[in-house]
Amino acid sequence: MQNAPAINEHLSPELAQIFLEGLPEKIRNGLEMRAKTMNYPVWAVIEMAIAGYLDEEALSFVDCKPKLD
Repeated sequence: MQNAPAINEHLSPELAQIFLEGLPEKIRNGLEMRAKTMNYPVWAVIEMAIAGYLDEEALSFVDCKPKLD
């Protein structure tokens, strides 16, 4: 049995991949295309999508290109 990846302050690439694999293909492709267009890792795009849904004042796709560590 595979151990679940650890959750830290940000979504890990491993958890993002697991999340993506559970989504309908159309949504998965949309998130991956958005990440490619923005030149961001898909985990960051997923975080922004969730944050934007939960808090309308959170960073969004149109606000800026936040610096990733």
